[in-house]
Parts: sequence; C-alpha cells; structure tokens
Amino acid sequence: MHLACFSVVWVGWSPIAVAVAVALYGIRMFAITAFYHRYFSHRTFKTSRSVQFVFALIGASATQRGPLWWASHHRQHHRSADQEGDPHTPHNGFWWSHMGWFLSKAHFHADYSRVKDWEKYPELRWIDRFDIAVPVALAMGLFLLGSALEYFAPQLNTSGGQMLVWGYFISTVVLTHATLTINSLAHRWGKQRFNTGDDSRNNGLLALITLGEGWHNNHHYYPASARQGFYWWELDISYYLIRLMGALGLVWDIKPVPKQRLKQGEQR
Repeated sequence: MHLACFSVVWVGWSPIAVAVAVALYGIRMFAITAFYHRYFSHRTFKTSRSVQFVFALIGASATQRGPLWWASHHRQHHRSADQEGDPHTPHNGFWWSHMGWFLSKAHFHADYSRVKDWEKYPELRWIDRFDIAVPVALAMGLFLLGSALEYFAPQLNTSGGQMLVWGYFISTVVLTHATLTINSLAHRWGKQRFNTGDDSRNNGLLALITLGEGWHNNHHYYPASARQGFYWWELDISYYLIRLMGALGLVWDIKPVPKQRLKQGEQR
C-alpha cells in the first residue's frame, strides 16, 4: 500500500481527489477513535444496532481489521499496559509498537473471549471475518467514481487513478500511521499528568491529528469516559462529534469524566 502512494507521480492530482482524501481521513479517523476505540473497546456510550453497524463498516474501510479484532487487542493492552502481555508496548522497540505487532503472525487472530459482549452480533462477526472486503470495496468504488467524473465531467480534471491513489492509498496510509502513533509515540513523548502505572503520555500534536486520541495519559487514567480531552483547552474533536450525535439522538448515555477525577487532575 505504501508503494502504491508513489503512483501519484503518474496519476497527478486534482482538488477533488485531494478533498476526498482529506474527507475520508476525517470520517474514518472518527469511526476508529469514537467507535472502534471509545465504543467497541470501552463502551463509553450507547447507540442503535444500525448506527453500530454503519460505523463498524466505516472503521473496517480504514484497513485496521474488524471491530472485534480491534477491541480484543485494545482491551488486552489496557489489562497489561507496558507490561508483559501488552501487544504493542514500546518497550519492545519503536517499530514493533508502531507497526510490527500489527503485521505479526502472533497477533493476526483475535481472542474473542475478550469481546463476548460483541460476539453475539452476526454482522460484526461478518465484518471481522471478511475485513479485507470492505477496504477493497472502497478502493473499487473510488476508482469507479473517478472514472465516472472523468467521463461525465471532464472539466473537473479528475480521473479514476487519482481518486484511487489519493482517496484510498494516500488517505489510508496517513490515517494508519496517525492512528498507530498512539501506540508508539503516545507512550514515549508528552506529559504525564496522572500516575497510571504505565508510560502513557498526553501529546497535543497527536491529539490534533487523531481527533483527540493524543490525550492518552488522561485516557489510561479513566478509560471509561467518552471524553479524553478532560479540560476545555484539550482539543477532543471525536468527543465533540459524539456529543453532536447525542444531540441528534443517534447515541446516548455518554459517560463523562467524574468531577472528582477532574479535580485531581487540576491539582497537578
């Protein structure tokens, strides 16, 4: 996939292709951070089965496997953060924590005993079983859309190749590395407001590119909340969008950070 990004030399670019790449980065990042992470892994809010399925599907298009696989590994991470059993601790090296663990045979399969609460949904099991089908369908759809624009609206100067390379390959590669920085960089660089017994850090730059996930020390201190930017100055776009979905009736029972926990952080 990384090599495919170099195809941009041949296909070129267009404003539409770049805009689609940026939009898909944001939409899929939200699906990963809000749903794969805060919903499927930590159950920090509730939603309907249909919304659950839609965002599981969008998350799978990010090429980060299915929701059950993702939640299973993440729950194991919290059980043994930066200790033996943590699937992606930086103690095993930067590249292992960033990408090696994800590509290893040892972590290819998920331990579904960790996600029994989600295993009862056949549609989620289907996404996990055929997780590669979702990104392939997205890539094909983008190519066909670009080809249609090239034929029916040539004045837009957008081709199938541009939509495929920018909308899928470049967008997905950037999205993947941005997400994986939370496993690698957010356990190395940043500030540690709370003593959580691990190496989690708060990093404002990572929070910006991951829609709020960079407040990682906050999250390890209280993972049961949908909010990771605990204070008004900690930008947490995923949380703001979750609240918006709550106002629209799409999600509910959004779990806050207890006031006592916030006060403890203010004293540090």
